[in-house]
Formats: sequence, structure tokens, C-alpha cells
Amino acid sequence: MNREDLEWVCASAGASGVRSHAFVQRLWSGYGAIHRVWLEGASQKTAIVKIVTPPARAKHPRGWGSDRSDERKRRSYEVEQHFYGAFAARCDDACRVPACLAAEATETGWRLLLEDLDAAGYAGRSGRFVDDYVEICLDWLAAFHATFVGVAPEGLWPVGTYWHLATRPDELEVTEDERLKAAAARIDAALSAARVQTFVHGDAKLANFCFGDGCVAAVDFQYVGGGCGVKDVAYFLGGAARTSALERNGDVWLDRYFQRLRARLAPSVDGAALEAEWRALYPYAWADFNRFLSGWAPGHEKLEPYGARLTEQVLAER
Repeated sequence: MNREDLEWVCASAGASGVRSHAFVQRLWSGYGAIHRVWLEGASQKTAIVKIVTPPARAKHPRGWGSDRSDERKRRSYEVEQHFYGAFAARCDDACRVPACLAAEATETGWRLLLEDLDAAGYAGRSGRFVDDYVEICLDWLAAFHATFVGVAPEGLWPVGTYWHLATRPDELEVTEDERLKAAAARIDAALSAARVQTFVHGDAKLANFCFGDGCVAAVDFQYVGGGCGVKDVAYFLGGAARTSALERNGDVWLDRYFQRLRARLAPSVDGAALEAEWRALYPYAWADFNRFLSGWAPGHEKLEPYGARLTEQVLAER
């Protein structure tokens, strides 16, 4: 962090100074970094600073460093700032997100000053599959989706998720799965035509959840936007759970998600109709993400049997 960044942090947090700061992690493809700061004279002792500085030439780990990719990433940081400014306050403890203390665009990128979730009791992270973590993350997703049912995603992605078909023509072009390639538009159209829409997180992987004592918060809202909630559910389960666990508990977890979702919906929402529609689209959500993976990273470990079976179910339809 440079002097200008530190001065901005102090002014934004009402701090007399920054006692120290530490690097937390780099952003994807070298687009900046996240830091933790220890503040003096402020109401909060620590905060998280996300500094986005797009490189002159992106170095994508899988070689997808095109101008289109750069444009998508830059837009994602604008979306994230807008989400925190316009919508995050609607999220209660059931779909906890960090409070945004300040945000601004700079000459070279963007800056976000966020609540330190570690200090708020969400210091746990998980890089491996744990049943309990899967369940409370599904509960978070249910609460988040219920909160934004019927809300227009103004200023966000019109269609959320980082793998949305309209933003991934390059990956579609190189996929060798001809059946999935041919069905891509049909799958996307079915998901987009859902009568009930909400906000989807868009990158609801285990690494973007912070765990407390029986509770969870989520971060990274770069790809939040409109959609049906099962897109998040399929993506989350595909990344968080092993195939054996999905085969054993997949239906149980999906039932849990819908139970929690319906319990949180406003009385004006027809929960039975919503569930019927989204359940029918659940295989489409798997097929949609598998379409992306088949071009972006053929042979990826997430292209596993459980999701492949659901994808085949969609491809077999006429």
C-alpha cells in the first residue's frame, strides 16, 4: 500500500493513523491486492482494504488474458462497488456480508474499505469439504436469494455469474463437446426465462465464505446480478463437495436449500411455484456451468460424474 492509499484509509475510517498493515492476498490475474490495516483513533481497530489496479497486460493463469477478459474484470469491480453501496445494507445476519466503510474509483482502478470479518467473529476459512460448512453456506444462499427475489439488479450484472454465456464466447468457441456447444443457447435461455428472478452471488465458492461459530458471511461480489438461485447452488455444491458426498447427500442438500428459502420468502411470494420452477432448472444450472468449464478448462476436476449426469439429462431433452 502506498502513502495515498493509507491517507485515504485514515480519512475514510476517521482514524488518526494506520499503526501497521499486512498483505492478505492478491486479486485474480494480478489486478491488485487485499490488505488488513490496524487503525489508530478509529471506532474499529482493523479494516480490510481492497485495492484494484488493473495491469497493462493481464496474465491469466490459464491463458485467457484477452481484451474481452480485461473488460469483464474491470466491469466486475464497478459492480462490486455498486452492490456494496446500493444493496448490501439489505443483507441481515442470515446472509451476512461485510459492511462497506468507503469506496471510490481512482485514476488507476478502485478502492474498497471493508469491515474486517475476522474481527467480527468470522475468522474461519475452509479449503476442504466439511458437511457442516456445506449446510450453513446453503442456508446463507437461501437467505440471500430470498432477500432479493423480485428486485431489479440495477447497476449490477443483468445476468449474474462469471460464466454467463454472453460474456464467454471465446470459451464456447473452443469447447470440443459439440452437444454441449450446440445446446448452450437453449440452456442459457431456459435459465434466463425463469419467471422468478433474484440476485445470485455469482462466485459462491467455499473460498468466498468466512466462518464463525455456527454462522457464515460471504465476500467477493464482483459477479452479483440477476438470475435464478439454483445457479449459485449448483456452482457451490460442484466446488465444495466430493462426488461421493454429492451422490449420497445431493438431494438432501437441495431439499435443505429450498426449505430455508421458503421460510425466508416474503408472504407475497408463491413459494411452491418458485420451488417447482427452480427445481426444474437445477439440472440446467449444472449444464450451464459445465458448458463454461468444458471450454475454459477441459478435464477440470469439477467436471465430475454427478454434474455430468444432470447435464446429460438436459442434453437428452428435445
